[in-house]
Amino acid sequence: MFEYITGITLGSIVAYVSMELTIKWYLGVVALAVWSLVSLGIELLQVKSKKMRDFFDSKGRVLIKEGKILEENMKKERLTTDELMEQLRKKMAFRVADVEFAIMEPSGDINVLLTRENQPITAKHLGIKVAPEQEPQAVIMDGEIMDEPLATMGLSRQWLNTELEKLGVAIENVFLGQVDTYGQLDVDLYDDQIKVPVPQEKAALFAILKKCEADLMLFGLTTRDKKAKESYEQCAIRMDKIISELMPVLCR
Repeated sequence: MFEYITGITLGSIVAYVSMELTIKWYLGVVALAVWSLVSLGIELLQVKSKKMRDFFDSKGRVLIKEGKILEENMKKERLTTDELMEQLRKKMAFRVADVEFAIMEPSGDINVLLTRENQPITAKHLGIKVAPEQEPQAVIMDGEIMDEPLATMGLSRQWLNTELEKLGVAIENVFLGQVDTYGQLDVDLYDDQIKVPVPQEKAALFAILKKCEADLMLFGLTTRDKKAKESYEQCAIRMDKIISELMPVLCR
């Protein structure tokens, strides 16, 4: 709020000095300098002191707790029920009972925490390890190869040309090409009518690994040799572990 007021004040001073020809221009410069220094000083105080931040920006106010609307806090924020419901819908919360916690920030935004049973399921909830993601690199722009992003990914022009050949696409037809963490090349063509085939290498590898696991289990069930049976079962367990570790990479 303070930054908003300061911006309006500085803008008003500039407008007044530039339009009013009867005043001395240097007085406007002095006024601008004073306001700028005051604003800078207050911002520095806010950085160093929480009390100053609370004084100038106020605190966040809880509007919903454990699915119950706190009417008194809504009155203090001059917020109507319709406005609250509108903000909740923006956060994909259509029922107040589904909200564990909602707070209005000093900026005026309302942040919502859904109850645990209504939160989206993530890989962590399922106990699945997910490989870390890195920023995708744009290796082609406007039909031109970007050498620096390629080098950042540890790739070469030869690799890029090979991938384009697999897709059956000429580099001149590529508007944008990106490479993700796993070395997957995605292209957007100038001609949107052309369909780019989806790479199947990862899906094929996943299918092969699953087939190997199934074959090992089958061999273990059909053999009469105890040692061979134990060996097949152990190999099947190891294969299942390998597949589980590769799942975040292969099934994406």
